[in-house]
Amino acid sequence: MLNRPITLALVMIGILSLAIADPVSAQISAKNPQELQKIDVDEHLGETIPLDLEFTDHNGNTVTLEKYFRKDKPVLLTLAYYECPMLCTLVLNGISKTVDSLSWTPGKDYQIVTVSIDPRETAELAKAKHDLYLEQLDKQVSGDDWAFLVGEESQSKKLADALGFNYYYVEDKDIYAHPAVSYVLTEKGKISRYLYGINFKKKNLRLALTEGSEGEVGTITDKVLLYCYQYNPDADGYVLVAENVMKLGGALTVVILGSVLGVFWWREKHKDPQEYREQEVVREEVQEKV
Repeated sequence: MLNRPITLALVMIGILSLAIADPVSAQISAKNPQELQKIDVDEHLGETIPLDLEFTDHNGNTVTLEKYFRKDKPVLLTLAYYECPMLCTLVLNGISKTVDSLSWTPGKDYQIVTVSIDPRETAELAKAKHDLYLEQLDKQVSGDDWAFLVGEESQSKKLADALGFNYYYVEDKDIYAHPAVSYVLTEKGKISRYLYGINFKKKNLRLALTEGSEGEVGTITDKVLLYCYQYNPDADGYVLVAENVMKLGGALTVVILGSVLGVFWWREKHKDPQEYREQEVVREEVQEKV
């Protein structure tokens, strides 16, 4: 189970999602902790999701998750449903906004996949959502770079269980109560990072994708930042690690000092003989005067 700060945050998000759909249900759920525990997240960091799960994409084609896990490209995965009254839209809007703020481009540097948890939703709904968000992006992104999928409950539930995404169907209100969380996975489907909330900082997504790509995505600056920052669940993001900064500073000092000494050594070795003799004469004159 998650630590207390994140659990409380998920509880509040769950209440918020219910409040939009029906204020009365939100009040009842807020008074019933057992109900809210159903929308918790069990982190499975380092575990691998099943890539043979079968879905239908926004174009109506049958696909497996494996299609979206390509060499050297991390995957930003989200579970949602397309007729969600509020929370899913807020999460997807947050993803869209943060993706636009990055210098990296979906498809080229990483993949985005959104999977519906509602087995009743169709490829037509997925297509409408897909077109809406790709139109909103400032970046030039092709169709499969952000894939929207639908599928049978047997498939989406297996994916949710593998990710630790706990949700439930509120039958009398015809809505799904669920947490707000996105996932960064490696090219092999290993869960690398959980990103919580309806918005996440550009730095958190940038470092999570660098981490998920195992160093294949991002510049040398990103890799240095990833060394200096580590994910802290209590802070719900990446925080500066003083020990690593000191180690890096010490290493840089050694490199700089070595470079300076190397320059002096090279200049001394390649010094012009005439210049060397003149310096020797000056030294001798100084010693005589002393």
